Amino acid sequence: MDTGLDRLIRGIERIVGWVAAIGGAIVLVQMVWISYGVFTRYGLGKPDRLVTEATALLLFPVAFAGLAYALREDAMPKVTMLTDRLSAGAQHVFAILNHIIMLGVGLFFAYAGVSATNRALNSGVASEILHWPRWWFWMPGAVALVLFALYVALRLLRLILARPTEGDA
Repeated sequence: MDTGLDRLIRGIERIVGWVAAIGGAIVLVQMVWISYGVFTRYGLGKPDRLVTEATALLLFPVAFAGLAYALREDAMPKVTMLTDRLSAGAQHVFAILNHIIMLGVGLFFAYAGVSATNRALNSGVASEILHWPRWWFWMPGAVALVLFALYVALRLLRLILARPTEGDA
């Protein structure tokens, strides 16, 4: 049966895919930029200071862009040696507990990311070398973390409402 919750989760999953693709695009930009930096440093003997700062600042958004996608694809690291031996009901309870923990951690980091974005926006601080506003680098990570927390919350709600079956967890 297709519920409103399932449709909402599918809609969020489409956004999750786009955010992961944007994260992949950022990685490609970093790769090209770092390659350029290596060439200028060793090929031309003139290091580019922009490369180091830009790639460091882009690490934050990239680090969290694929978090919700990993959850969608069930690619989160987990050890199931013990839980696989449990009944479907016990596995369902462990899945709920796991999602509660992920939600708590996700909410904490989402709050930290949104707070950092707001502080950077309000302070007007810019990066030292690029002179780009710092909130440009904080905002994508904060958005990805809020998306992750929302996605975990929706999946948790679906788990709570669902009956445990042999294929769960």
